[in-house]
Amino acid sequence: MNFQNKDIVASLEIPVFDVFEFAPKKKKYCLMIPLFNEGNRFLAQLKKMLQLKIPEQVDIIICDANSTDGSTDHDLLKKSGISALLVRKGKGRYSTDLRMGYYWTLQRGYSGFITVDGNNKDDTSALPLFINKLSEGYDYIQGSRFVPGGKEIRTPFIRKAALKLINQPIMSHCAGMVLTDTTNGFRAYSREFLLDERVQPFRNDFYGYELIYYLPVRASELGFRCIEIPVTRTYPKGEVPSKIGGIKGNLYQLSILWHILKNDYNP
Repeated sequence: MNFQNKDIVASLEIPVFDVFEFAPKKKKYCLMIPLFNEGNRFLAQLKKMLQLKIPEQVDIIICDANSTDGSTDHDLLKKSGISALLVRKGKGRYSTDLRMGYYWTLQRGYSGFITVDGNNKDDTSALPLFINKLSEGYDYIQGSRFVPGGKEIRTPFIRKAALKLINQPIMSHCAGMVLTDTTNGFRAYSREFLLDERVQPFRNDFYGYELIYYLPVRASELGFRCIEIPVTRTYPKGEVPSKIGGIKGNLYQLSILWHILKNDYNP
């Protein structure tokens, strides 16, 4: 995919979004944080990231679904070392926001793209591991609670059972490699992988959570360098922060796995 070719760029299916750029590109890699009304959870995560000096390691890009809870206050983001805020307009969900983020950051010229959810479940102290693996030439790096060195805290029983009994075996079968934490959004991709003509992530097929499932399988299928690295994911006591839930949400995820099995998302 050639981002210098206007005809190619015009053919991509990208959501409409606004850009608020607080600082120029400084780093080789970026950290993208999909966000929607995470409130104090995101503010707590941002505080931890500042303590870890993450803005000194990567450019941080917020991919926001038009939050209304004040968590994307521009002055706050500037003071916190955020490089840019992208605000999606119109309909969409998680994959829509990822398409927005990948499109803009690819045009900005980054060589690698790390993503982490903005709900304070993931320990971002693992970020240097992702940076190191990108520097070593890996194209897909998956953070996993279930590899040596990884840690899970208060993972809901139903969620873990679905992951271990359904998601993991199906995804591993389709990818041709063992994938132990298939729904974990703490991961990274190389520029070469995202721009490969056989991948084509900029399609409206990827609206909700489809990209989370499709990209790992496609990376392995095409022979890109893939690896899992240890991370820690902590669920809070009481209410579990999630944008998917209930019978409808579970059926939706099963439908995505069915499409993955049939290779329906392959271009």
